[in-house]
Amino acid sequence: MVKNSEVKLSAVAGDLKKSPSDALVIGVGQGPDGPVLLDNPLTAKAAEALAESLSVLGITGAADQAHRLPGLPEAGATILLLAGVGKLSATQPLSEEALRRAAGSAVRQLAGVATVTLALPTTTLAEVAAVAEGAAMGAYSYTEFRSSKDGLKDPVKNVIIRTDFATDKALVPVLNRASLIGTAVNANRTLVNQPPSHLYPESFADAAKELSKGLPVKVTVWDEKRLEKEGFGGILGVGKGSTRQPRLVKVEYAPAKATAKIALVGKGITFDTGGISIKPALGMGDMKSDMAGAAVVLNTVLALAGLGLPVKATAWLCIAENMPSGAAQRPADVLTMFGGKTVEVLNTDAEGRLVMADGIVTGAQLIALGDRTAGVMGSDSLTGAIKTAADRAGELVWPMPLPEELRASLDSQVADIANIGERHGGMMTAAVFLREFVGKGKDGEQIPWAHIDIAGPSFNNGSPYGYNHKQGTGCTVRTLVAYVEDILTKTV
Repeated sequence: MVKNSEVKLSAVAGDLKKSPSDALVIGVGQGPDGPVLLDNPLTAKAAEALAESLSVLGITGAADQAHRLPGLPEAGATILLLAGVGKLSATQPLSEEALRRAAGSAVRQLAGVATVTLALPTTTLAEVAAVAEGAAMGAYSYTEFRSSKDGLKDPVKNVIIRTDFATDKALVPVLNRASLIGTAVNANRTLVNQPPSHLYPESFADAAKELSKGLPVKVTVWDEKRLEKEGFGGILGVGKGSTRQPRLVKVEYAPAKATAKIALVGKGITFDTGGISIKPALGMGDMKSDMAGAAVVLNTVLALAGLGLPVKATAWLCIAENMPSGAAQRPADVLTMFGGKTVEVLNTDAEGRLVMADGIVTGAQLIALGDRTAGVMGSDSLTGAIKTAADRAGELVWPMPLPEELRASLDSQVADIANIGERHGGMMTAAVFLREFVGKGKDGEQIPWAHIDIAGPSFNNGSPYGYNHKQGTGCTVRTLVAYVEDILTKTV
């Protein structure tokens, strides 16, 4: 498995003709009285003529709208792309996320063009960062298994951001961070997009090693023999039905001067048939994405290492393939989890919480929050902080409660706990289950924890939008990096 090629990010100020490109992108917003041409580097005369033509050309400024025009001599580009940024009003100015999505959408829709200049309005370094991140995530494609590349367009290779901050020394780390974030998100997407014939527990572990090369991280892999010896009953139980044996992968970044530490545990079901409690055939192919949680925690730690942040970060990838066979676990089986707690398996399709309990996630979130919003549950001290980080990163996360009455529905007659409980509120029930496996600190209190459920937003079955392509989205990598940055800010 190879890394996705990275887009080169740079910035310029002044005359665009001195930094020619193939396409120049200018923003258009949806104003209360019609389309509005945003601040841009064109001459006043050219900008005025263009603004007067927007409605005639059918340009509304709606998000994701991209309208190509011939380039102007002063633009230093052969193509002029008018990119919609969405609604604008006095009470709803242009947000960083709107810029991020507009940049990503423009770069995504300009696939096949080598060099693109983004002249979206940037009045702060944070807005430049948003444009750069959107561009890095928009410049992605997944063509690994195409026998012919005929008709396929390569992603944009170079992005030039036109901004007055081009000569600001503080811009260098901003662009470096955006590039690393883009690399992490796109590597995450590639893992999720891999077919289950090629991404299975062993190859996923190998991919973690490959992606870690050149970074100050240590990768340790538990094979099925070590898992058996050390008593990882959840991962082994879920993987019993497959001929491809499960793995537990530890990815550790431990800089000498770390001022904070965080542990991340990711669900890595490389394909989920539901096991003996088999899923309906319709849509089962999407279950190749059930390993997105493990891909997220892996690429989050790699991004933190690439950024050189002073935090000890450890990712645990709990990887198994959930298949039905004569060897598969059955409803009513009892598993002994790592640490000794026993679990009665009432539904083999509630496998995520079993592998997560050995290391600690699940998939009922989709019913509650839809396919673009992740649910977060756990300690109040963490869920609010994660929501704040998600807002800053431009990702949709919504805190959910953990009603105490749900715990009783997990009672088992034969084991310490059952793996399913009340069907309604299943996402929250899964988090209540996982809470049982969170340890206590030296003070005897439960270690602060949070569970982020990404079943919906990790995989896009609809049309591309913003910087998101079809299939794997790489969601929550940005949120977790932002959360760690927030922790470090508080420890300074």
